[in-house]
Amino acid sequence: MEKMKFAEELVREFLVFRGFTNTLQAFEKELATDIGKGFQVDKILDLIFSVYIPKFEADKLVDLLSFFRNCFSYSDSNLISVMSKLDQSILRYYIVNALKCRRKDKVLEFLGAFGNDLLRRDDSWSSWFAIPYLQNPHLDPQFRVYFTEEWFRALHLSIMNFLTYSRTPALLKISSERDTVNHLKKEINQLNLKLSQVQTLLQEKEALLRLSRSGAEEAIMPPSNVTPPGERESFQTRDNVVESCDSRANYNYHADESGNRNIRQGFVDDSLLGSGSDLQSEEDFPEVRAVLQDSFLGHTSPISCSRFSASGDNIASASIDGTVRIWTYDSAAPTSRNATIYCGAEITSLEWDCKSDRLLLIGTSDGGIKAWNVDAKRVVCDLNSTEGYPSILDLKCSPVEPIFVSAAASRR
Repeated sequence: MEKMKFAEELVREFLVFRGFTNTLQAFEKELATDIGKGFQVDKILDLIFSVYIPKFEADKLVDLLSFFRNCFSYSDSNLISVMSKLDQSILRYYIVNALKCRRKDKVLEFLGAFGNDLLRRDDSWSSWFAIPYLQNPHLDPQFRVYFTEEWFRALHLSIMNFLTYSRTPALLKISSERDTVNHLKKEINQLNLKLSQVQTLLQEKEALLRLSRSGAEEAIMPPSNVTPPGERESFQTRDNVVESCDSRANYNYHADESGNRNIRQGFVDDSLLGSGSDLQSEEDFPEVRAVLQDSFLGHTSPISCSRFSASGDNIASASIDGTVRIWTYDSAAPTSRNATIYCGAEITSLEWDCKSDRLLLIGTSDGGIKAWNVDAKRVVCDLNSTEGYPSILDLKCSPVEPIFVSAAASRR
């Protein structure tokens, strides 16, 4: 209905702009009667079958059908043909209803007023001039079908479908296009707002990263060759502590004094590492120090392995008690994938699917291989190795195909 009102306002605006005042007055008068009921299908059907036909208002019924013929006069020939057939069927139902109500006078009145016009449009109406004089028209083979309930239901349904799926006028399409443009503008504004937020967050992180790097450079450039003994100890290998200095971002795990296990991340600067091809003095290898560290607490037993997802957004860690935990690396990223997985056996291997980044493969010491869907949060595949090789030692996914390879041993 809003589209119809918008189209009417466009018509008014155009008529005023062109100075067609008489046409505007006629338009306003037609709107007051609203013979087409704004093309609201339920109201039109109610007007035809609950008002005009039962009350024998033939003039208004014919005017309404004429209005619809004019509305579809610019449509394709198939649509005009369908409208003509529906028009004819509605008028015939008017006659049938009058006969059912024993109002032959209304039939004669209708044929007298509109009979000549109907004959000019279709010769098949000639036989209908005899129907008021038949004693039992509902038994006549030519008219019997029009008195059945099935024919009436088919007519009602055909009119409803025709009005519902008929061609939309161009003015109403303008309203639809306006709504589409407004919706797209809102989406663009929302996306611009999100982009601004992301850019602000990125700038903050870049500033923090520059600050951390500048602090690290000052910390790892000692004035002499001597390094305080307390500083070098933090990146040595000890019990329950594993560190690596061959990449910019590496993760290690250890047990704290309370017995809780945690995964600790460390960022190191690999630009300071030598090529290893030439022998250099100790002065050319300044100490590498952690710039940023963070901990993920939750495991209650020693941690056996950990892996980054292909996108870098998630980390999977495994414990010897048979549990796997999935963590979110970036605090700004959603935590919907975070989960704890209970496998029932010691975890020996973890591997993320390189293609989809949605599957985590888990290998266990009892020969099991589970595929965990991080979005569905459930095991979607459960495999077992042969009895001769019950322990899964390693899993690796192909970087180009959705396949993986496993390494198993007869015993661990």
